[in-house]
Amino acid sequence: MKKRIVVICPGRGTYTKETLGYLRQHGAYVQDFIKDIDQRRQALGEPTISELDNAETFQPQLHTRGEHASSLIYACSYTDFMAIDREKYEIVAVTGNSMGWYLALAYGGALDWEAGFKVINTMGSMMKQEIIGGQVIYPVCDEQWRFSPTRWQAAEQAVHKVSQMEACEVYPSIYLGGYIVIGANKPGLQALLKELPQIENYPFQLINHAAFHTPLLRDIAEKAFQKIPQSLFQKPSVPLIDGRGYVWQPYSTDLEELYHYTLGHQVVEPYDFTRAITVALKDFAPDHLVLLGPGSSLGGSVGQILIENDWHGLKTKQDFTVRQAENPFVIAMGRPDQRPLIAKSSKRLFDQQ
Repeated sequence: MKKRIVVICPGRGTYTKETLGYLRQHGAYVQDFIKDIDQRRQALGEPTISELDNAETFQPQLHTRGEHASSLIYACSYTDFMAIDREKYEIVAVTGNSMGWYLALAYGGALDWEAGFKVINTMGSMMKQEIIGGQVIYPVCDEQWRFSPTRWQAAEQAVHKVSQMEACEVYPSIYLGGYIVIGANKPGLQALLKELPQIENYPFQLINHAAFHTPLLRDIAEKAFQKIPQSLFQKPSVPLIDGRGYVWQPYSTDLEELYHYTLGHQVVEPYDFTRAITVALKDFAPDHLVLLGPGSSLGGSVGQILIENDWHGLKTKQDFTVRQAENPFVIAMGRPDQRPLIAKSSKRLFDQQ
């Protein structure tokens, strides 16, 4: 009997210096896909993802730009998605964090190959000239990944205080397990970084990230509707869990509603990744949660959500670490020690081409 898995797609900040060369390492059997994206980017006057991935060094101001990072992450996560061993695992739902929603649409069948690139590249390229605002990340859990009312209250108070300051606009952006991501305009960002109590390396501003999932991106949403037609969307082939925890089912999805959620609500309202994973656990009862690469940065947040839900008796970071070492419930394809648990063998990958 196949094991049931929920696939989790990564967000914008997952292609880093640690994952440079990810396509070169894992993408040999999806060369047609990579070449197609390279050709599309060449036609747009952009460096190819192959050139970016094969660079000698990681350049934050190049690799993290929206128009580059989006396509890179699309290609890396597609490589991982296609490597999942379908003879052993049944994908019962797909979800993601932030930009991961666009990936989820592609891998869940709501966008085909070409439409997936169109949506992901268009949304990633909307702020090539100037990034609107930014994002600050801050922990609201303790060292053992348990929810901390004290830290949550400190974040709430800082957001409220800064929102009252002249010229500052501040909004919750992403609920990310034991972290909150806060979106703000430039004056708001500067004030937030001063007002949030220092906890180790936090707060810090995410590089080249705009104020995603906040009202500051209203103009971006309007432009998205002009650039991306509803005709690109189709009913998904597997259930999709969005940034509210709503489940889009294959037979009952209203395409107009899906279109307007994706380019409207999802762009200007908070993205609740915590809720999405909670729904994945409770509605689908998977045998595993599978994180697509590049990297495995969502692993901590997913672990924190499991602890918040007391999933399988997990109550602390130590509990999660022990469970993962013995019998991983969360499998990250970006981790060399976990990838073989979920991926087809190299021989079978190439035999199917």
